[in-house]
Amino acid sequence: MKSHANYIGGNMNNMSKPIIGIVSKHYNKELYRFRDTYIRDELTQALFDNGAIVIGIVPPSFSKVRATNNWSNSLTDKEKENVHVQVSLCDGIVLQGGGFSDEYECYIAKYCYDNDIPILGICAGNNNMVRAVGGSILKLACPEQHKSFDAYVHSISIKEDSKFYDIVKKKEIMVNSRHKSYTSDCSVLDTAAFSSDGIIEVVEDKNKKFYLAVQFHPESLYKTDDNMNKIFQYFINACNK
Repeated sequence: MKSHANYIGGNMNNMSKPIIGIVSKHYNKELYRFRDTYIRDELTQALFDNGAIVIGIVPPSFSKVRATNNWSNSLTDKEKENVHVQVSLCDGIVLQGGGFSDEYECYIAKYCYDNDIPILGICAGNNNMVRAVGGSILKLACPEQHKSFDAYVHSISIKEDSKFYDIVKKKEIMVNSRHKSYTSDCSVLDTAAFSSDGIIEVVEDKNKKFYLAVQFHPESLYKTDDNMNKIFQYFINACNK
């Protein structure tokens, strides 16, 4: 049973839709000395178009604390409470891509992991979901093959015993790519897909309802690529159970 039965202004049709919280990100730099957070429009639209209701999860603090492999969970008890209440409004969570990652994103990923709350990570979101469970992220020595704004950049090979294979039903697909970091140690997570140069492209935990992260950006291709759209469909279906 969903916890948001008192949805204001809603109706019974709306109530059948899962509520997905997108974790907003701090901009790298303040603009005109003001600090803002953002959520990517195309990600919101991908979730809307696949039948979800979308809300934003905002930072619990004005302070920025950069996420690293040795993130220290610097949130106060009050800040943790703010996170927990926001997440409790949702049936699933998305960690989006972007240049700056905050420790609170790792905290949310770990909270979802520990409480088996469906969560999807994209690019930087992948990195934070890996860090959350004790894995490591490193900078690519030669990012040229993985940082491009072309629609497709390289293929990935998919393990047939993975949840990700259950989603796309293919052993190889083409993906876009615009990242400068990579998963060097996925800790307790399983590797589900990798590129020809050995970069891990998808990680998951098959024992969770949905703890899966991709290094590419399906939200940029979901309208024209059924493989990308299936990621959102499968995730939203997991959130609706």
